[in-house]
Amino acid sequence: MESSFDRIQSAFTKAAAENRACFIAYVCAGDPNPDTSLEVCRSLIEEGTDILELGVPFSDPLADGLTNQLAAERALAGGMNQERVFQQVAAIREFSEVPIVFYTYYNLVFARGIDAYAQRAAAAGVDALLTLDLPPEEAGELATACARYGLKTVFIAAPTSPPERLRLIAEHTTGFVYYVSREGVTGERKSMAGNLDEKVAAIQAVTDRPLVVGFGISTADHVRQVASVADGAVVGSALVNCIARQPDQPEKILHELRAKMRELTAGLQRG
Repeated sequence: MESSFDRIQSAFTKAAAENRACFIAYVCAGDPNPDTSLEVCRSLIEEGTDILELGVPFSDPLADGLTNQLAAERALAGGMNQERVFQQVAAIREFSEVPIVFYTYYNLVFARGIDAYAQRAAAAGVDALLTLDLPPEEAGELATACARYGLKTVFIAAPTSPPERLRLIAEHTTGFVYYVSREGVTGERKSMAGNLDEKVAAIQAVTDRPLVVGFGISTADHVRQVASVADGAVVGSALVNCIARQPDQPEKILHELRAKMRELTAGLQRG
C-alpha cells in the first residue's frame, strides 16, 4: 500500500506528465445506498477519476447546495453511518489505489475524538481530510493528528480571500489547495467565473502545492477552462445528479454516470 503522500502527489505528477489536469470526482458515501455507492465509486475510478472526494454524510451540511444535501439524506436514510464510510474506503482499497479525500464536517471528527478519527481514517485507506467548517487557524490539533498518521490536509480558498488569508491557507495545506470558484454553496452552474485565471494566479503566487478548482463545474467546457490554469478540476453536483435522477435503478445510475464521466474528462487535456 502506497503512503498517502505518494498517492496524492503521484496523481498530480502523472497528470502533469500527460499534459492534462487531474479529475477529482465528488460523491457522497452511501448515496443512494451502501452497495450502489461502492459501484458508483468503482465506475468513477474506471472512467478516469484521479482523486476521489468522498462526502461523509452529515445531517446539517451547511456548505452544500440542495443536490448534495439530498445526497446526504439518501445516504443516511439508506443506513450509512461513519463506520460504514470507513468500511467503504477499505472496500475501495481492495481494487484501487486512487487517492481518497474525505469531505467532512468538524462535528463528525470531534465527536469521535480528533486523534482517534485521524487514526481510523488512515487505517481505512483515506489520504487526506478536507474539513469544511474548520478554518486553518483553528486546525492545529487536527493537523497534528493528520501528520501523526500520514494524512494530508486540504483547505479551501474563496474568491474573497485576501492575500494574507491565501498565505495562511497555503501554510497549513499539506495536500492541495481547493479553490472554490464561486461564493455560496455547491451546485451546478451554467458558466464559470470570469476572473478564474487571475484568482488562480494569486494563489499560485503563494504556494507550490497543487491547486484544484471546484464548485459549479458541470460541463466539459468548464473542465477545459479549469485545466488551462489549474492542476485539477473538481466535479460534484453534476455527478451526484446522475444518482438523484434514478436512485432506485442502479444500472441506470452507473450507465449515466459513466457517460457523464466520458463527457467531462474530455476537457482535461491541455494544448
